[in-house]
Amino acid sequence: MSLLVVGLSHRSAPVSVLERASLSADAQAKLLQDTLATEPTTEGAVLATCNRIELYADVDKFHAGVAELSTLLAQHSGVGLDELTPYLYVHYEDRAVHHLFSVACGLDSMVVGEGQILGQIKDSLARAQELHTAGRLLNDLFQQALRVGKRAHSETGIDRAGQSLVTFGLEQLALGAPVETWADGKKALVIGAGSMSSLAAATLARAGVAEVVVANRTPDRAERLAQILTEGDDTNVLARAVPMASVPAELTRADVVVSCTGATGLVLTGDAVAEGVEGRTGRQRIVVDLDEEAERAPAARTPAPQSPLPPAAAGTDENCPLDLSAVQPGFSVMGEAAVAGMDAATLEQHAAWAAGTTVDRRPAGRGGPEADADLIGALAATASVAGRIPERRRPEPVAEPPRPEPVLFLLDLAMPRDIDAAAHRLAGVRLVDIESLAEASADAPMAADVDQVRRIVSDEVAAFGAAQRAAHITPTVVALRTMAADVVAGEIARLEGRLPGLDDKHRAEITQTVRRVVDKLLHAPTVRVKQLAAEPGGAGYADALRTLFDLDPETVASVSRAEESTEKRDARNRGPG
Repeated sequence: MSLLVVGLSHRSAPVSVLERASLSADAQAKLLQDTLATEPTTEGAVLATCNRIELYADVDKFHAGVAELSTLLAQHSGVGLDELTPYLYVHYEDRAVHHLFSVACGLDSMVVGEGQILGQIKDSLARAQELHTAGRLLNDLFQQALRVGKRAHSETGIDRAGQSLVTFGLEQLALGAPVETWADGKKALVIGAGSMSSLAAATLARAGVAEVVVANRTPDRAERLAQILTEGDDTNVLARAVPMASVPAELTRADVVVSCTGATGLVLTGDAVAEGVEGRTGRQRIVVDLDEEAERAPAARTPAPQSPLPPAAAGTDENCPLDLSAVQPGFSVMGEAAVAGMDAATLEQHAAWAAGTTVDRRPAGRGGPEADADLIGALAATASVAGRIPERRRPEPVAEPPRPEPVLFLLDLAMPRDIDAAAHRLAGVRLVDIESLAEASADAPMAADVDQVRRIVSDEVAAFGAAQRAAHITPTVVALRTMAADVVAGEIARLEGRLPGLDDKHRAEITQTVRRVVDKLLHAPTVRVKQLAAEPGGAGYADALRTLFDLDPETVASVSRAEESTEKRDARNRGPG
């Protein structure tokens, strides 16, 4: 086994790079065809999801394989090799098997334990089988990965460690409220009719939305999904299909929009979302400046026109009485409360520094409450012109103006993204996309069942390696038994020439006796050599067997080709698990 995987995922690359490197279905097919055309590769499969792109191959040279697969990923993704390389990871042989089994169990998912990845692995295998790029190794590997993933979900509580990406996204939209409570009675628009969009539509229907509208570029698929939702036994939802041209109109009716298509450009622009909100509410669009929102004063206060704050260098000016380097942002100096605790001289120096002037020292004898009041008034006047001055002595928290409650919830599960990220800046809109999901799930707690799944993965990796090593020697064992059968047949033919009068009964008895002798002599060595070959480092036993019995390499190779052809045919008939 010389299994190699080269790829990138949400764990190794930022979402912006994953988005640019995403592959359409046609691009994946072309990548597989080009992979098989390279010298070191004999099999290939692509696993492309919303948060990973991985190329699996059976190679005969490790370093050449890494170079070829990395170059092909860069060429077909459109991201330059120099830019892509820092984000690529490489796994080889048992580590590659361990990686795919972990992926299949949901251990490597953005939301740990989600089961959507199993369908994506199944689709990946089906694509490789359809294009005839999956041979014995990748067929065995992906089929076993599906079984391992199903075992992990059935034998452990890995499902409790996380949910599907759809469920997790809806939880983020609900802002802590139960999804069923949040979704109750809402109208949903689902854009796309693939596996992820179908899962989203079904999840929304079970959560209690009143209506699901499905829009897809292929009307038949949209209508089929709408029919499935309507006829579902566990839901009571009104579902209908619309063409993509109807999406702008449906935006004015929808409360929730989930989009997951294979489009390479935006499906919903910021303007389209804004027009949908305007059509729904009748209000003109309001763009929220998220960077400045936290800096705003309370709504009840009308601040005076502001000029720029003093330059950053002023914080170290000897004329400044405050240690501005230790001041937390977001506070203001306004009036008497802000300067409480300062003596008159400090007030005077502070006001002069804020105004960018120098202190005009007053006579030493001046002082008292009246003088302090004058200085406080001067400082307040300076603050109204110079703007807010950070102050750590008596900080005043700045109340944020309330953001309008969302009237439109957007969940973008596509890669590259379907919905313009600028839509979140619109008042009344809440957008959750792959990037925000990655941030939200970064600190998600891991369930105790994860450790059990990891043990399952380790055991399955060992078993798969042993099976592959044992399978590697099988053609040699078959060739040996074939050679022995030929020897028996030749000797029986010679016996018939020497004893032409031998009757059929005795001839059959002699033939059976010779065959039993040969089988008994070969039984122990062939069984033992399979056991030894299954152990780590056992690959050399096949070579030893061929050398000891002087087996024809072409005979062994022909057995391998025949077995692989049979396995490919069986795999196509059986389908991806």
